[in-house]
Amino acid sequence: MRVLEFIREKREQFQKQNAEFIAKLEPQFKNLSDKVTQTLANTLNNPWVSFFKPSDDGDDEPRPLVLSPEAAKVYQELQEQLGEETFVGEWLLVDQKCINQFAEVTGDKQWIHTDAERAAEESPFKTTIAHGFLTLSLIPALTDTVNSDNNPYPDAKMVVNYGLNQVRFPFPVKSGSRVRARTRLIGLTPMKRSIEIVNEVSIEVENSKRLACVAETVLRLYF
Repeated sequence: MRVLEFIREKREQFQKQNAEFIAKLEPQFKNLSDKVTQTLANTLNNPWVSFFKPSDDGDDEPRPLVLSPEAAKVYQELQEQLGEETFVGEWLLVDQKCINQFAEVTGDKQWIHTDAERAAEESPFKTTIAHGFLTLSLIPALTDTVNSDNNPYPDAKMVVNYGLNQVRFPFPVKSGSRVRARTRLIGLTPMKRSIEIVNEVSIEVENSKRLACVAETVLRLYF
């Protein structure tokens, strides 16, 4: 009899403790549920997410992408250039004034870029060299893509710099050197409202067999 009473007492204690535990956790679960609901609502209301609409008929088959006439025309023209060199630029001088201005703007005033006397004595290049990011930042000018009088994509309403896939700086640009860019079209992707273009840009240094920079640039043309 005592055993049964003991079991009954322990069961009642367990039920009471369990109820208290659930009561403590319930507000926390409610707060968590509210946060999840709010997050999902914010995500679904995001304009980027709104581009991805579920299929009305439940069919998971990909639908063919329909380009506007302007975009289709440009896409066809670019397809014919895929894998080919599309541009060779003019030589541009990178002098100490240019290097110093870049150092001032970026705050990168390391002596290998700005101290000509020390560089002549201690640098293996015996002179100051341009920042790698300075060479990279010259790509728009070197590829003539910022020249409004010579727009390479006149049919596009807007051209957006979408970023870079890869960048390397194989060889430094010494102060007083001239550089130029060569562009090769290596990627082309049609999208709903744009065309994505990937160019391989190689920056040459005059009188040098080694490249100063090789970068894969990504542009998006909007129509």
